[in-house]
Amino acid sequence: MKQTLLSIGYGSSVVAERIVAIVSPNSAPMKRLKDDAREEKRLVDATHGKKTRAIIVMDSNHVVLSAIQSETISQRHAALKESK
Repeated sequence: MKQTLLSIGYGSSVVAERIVAIVSPNSAPMKRLKDDAREEKRLVDATHGKKTRAIIVMDSNHVVLSAIQSETISQRHAALKESK
């Protein structure tokens, strides 16, 4: 099974097929999701010290933080799906 990697900035990538949602981190439910994931050791911070601009929810129940805008990551994800 071939896996396609999606760049989420600063040299970090995730497996595109395992993404459940790409959301903006600004709402209260998303902040709660991030805090819960941090508490349960399911949080992966790929921001490299930059401001969190996107939250990526994976099918493994991990939450990945990215410094790239959620719209940009969504566009990259859609482009990968179209190229298949």
